[in-house]
Amino acid sequence: MVLESFQVGEGDVPTVLLHGFLGTGRNLRSLAMAWSAADPRRRFLMPDLTGHGASPVPPPSADLYTLARDVLDTARAQGFTGALDWVGHSLGGRVSLAASLHVPEAVSRVSLLDIAPGPVPYDLSDSGMVLGILLQAPPRAPNRKEMRATLTAKGLSDGLADWLVMNLVADGDGVRWRFDRQALAELHSRVNGTDLWAAVERKDRPPMRCIRGGRSRYVSDAEAARLEAAGCPVATLPGAGHFVHVDAAKELLEWLLRD
Repeated sequence: MVLESFQVGEGDVPTVLLHGFLGTGRNLRSLAMAWSAADPRRRFLMPDLTGHGASPVPPPSADLYTLARDVLDTARAQGFTGALDWVGHSLGGRVSLAASLHVPEAVSRVSLLDIAPGPVPYDLSDSGMVLGILLQAPPRAPNRKEMRATLTAKGLSDGLADWLVMNLVADGDGVRWRFDRQALAELHSRVNGTDLWAAVERKDRPPMRCIRGGRSRYVSDAEAARLEAAGCPVATLPGAGHFVHVDAAKELLEWLLRD
């Protein structure tokens, strides 16, 4: 499956930047622009992952491996050849780990942005809470403002509501969600339940590294120690939460530039 995507940079180091659950490729545009300016060798591909943004709805059996294959199919269709540098935030990091297991010849390196390889407990998953509210929202509204008001009335913060209504598209005299919410809910349970430690702890894996937000719960101290023991160095951004590319953009870029 070929995904909706866009590119930044014209270098010869192929790099895919993958967003988190309920996001889109454009969530990482600022990071790609800054990284490209600092390292013109790179060419970045930012797809909307399967089921997200303007990309197709996932098939009923879709899992992390499905998402990884779709990213690779899209990269190849866009002329990205050879092994790719995979950089993923949250869900995007888990897709990157799945790629290293399923299509290892297409992975030169994996950089995890605030995500660990193990299953994500439901009570830890911010995306699970957001998804629950999203499923309660109406399928359409007269305008973005009214849908936003519905979301905040159900308990979402202003920031999260603003982020979600970016996924509304015009439809006749109103707006509707551009993704299939039920399909995403089914995908969410499968991708969060997958154990990917084998990707990190197996022999002959590509180089891997991880950075976590000091205020985030997604990579615990115990998980960081296990990653380090497996040869995957872990850095911490003390003031950042889960969205490290937003909370500590400068510091994250400095870390990414350390080849």
